[in-house]
Amino acid sequence: MDLDALTAARREEWARFDVLTRVRRPSGAEVDELVTRYRAASADLSEIKTSAGRTPQGDHVSTLLARARLRLTGAPENVLRQLPRFFALQLPAALYRLRWTSLVVAVVFVATASLVAAWISRDPALVATLGSQAQLEYYAEEEFAGYYTENPAAVFAGTVWTNNAWIAAQAVLFGVTGFWPVMVLVQNAVGVGTAAAVMFAFDAGDVFVLHILPHGLLELTSIFVAGAAGLHIFWSWVAPGRRSRGESLAAAGRSLATVAVGLVLALLVAGIIEGFVTGQSWPWPVKIGIGALALAGFLFYMLVVGGRAVRHGETGDLTEYETGTPRLVAG
Repeated sequence: MDLDALTAARREEWARFDVLTRVRRPSGAEVDELVTRYRAASADLSEIKTSAGRTPQGDHVSTLLARARLRLTGAPENVLRQLPRFFALQLPAALYRLRWTSLVVAVVFVATASLVAAWISRDPALVATLGSQAQLEYYAEEEFAGYYTENPAAVFAGTVWTNNAWIAAQAVLFGVTGFWPVMVLVQNAVGVGTAAAVMFAFDAGDVFVLHILPHGLLELTSIFVAGAAGLHIFWSWVAPGRRSRGESLAAAGRSLATVAVGLVLALLVAGIIEGFVTGQSWPWPVKIGIGALALAGFLFYMLVVGGRAVRHGETGDLTEYETGTPRLVAG
């Protein structure tokens, strides 16, 4: 093979190939042409290396092919550019998908806690099984309220945040089992109901409500959403639809695991409120108002921002480049 002759014959084609690799937004026809010229250049490079080994012409064609391959296959997006998309599209879309299940979980949770509280508080024998009279009186009159002020605010906020974040993460990530999110929700509902029963049995129900509401509005909502996400992951492999169970589970896991990240941040806010607001001697309307404002912000993000993201086609899943080309199913 005459390398100079080949270079002269292919110079214009390689120049056109070079131009196509630099087009920022190629049209469909340009992409087709790029693919065609990619194949032709690959054949040229093979011929050059077979006949002449490594040459400047071969290095030039190799560079063109590498650039074209990058344009055709894409490249991972910069992490700093992924963050805005995550918080503006992926996370709110994933939360929005859970809105109705979260509502059902909230209703069942509140109903369960209320039934437990009513059942125990109305039966002195059941109340007595929780501790001695002196212990329960101390809990209702001193310990319950003192829990929010016995430690430095920052330490207390960090402790409750990590505990609640771990509970939420378990509910989401172990949701594939089906029973784990249910167990987490039932345990917490029974715990809240039992505490309420003791407080109401000793005429301290107002103390219970006023100390729970400031941080509990956002904290419990986050737990409800975590439980809903876990149940969605479980249902994705129970009823996968037209996809295989593995594909359905993978898609649900990718899109809803992001919820765990979002809930960690929401629970951080709830922890700050619990540590720095709940135990303060401020007027109760102010403290509950702060909690209600935090909940309103979360619901706005979940329903308004999330609804807008879903209407733009977002599902909360990763991009096609990150997950691979999906398998198309007829029907």
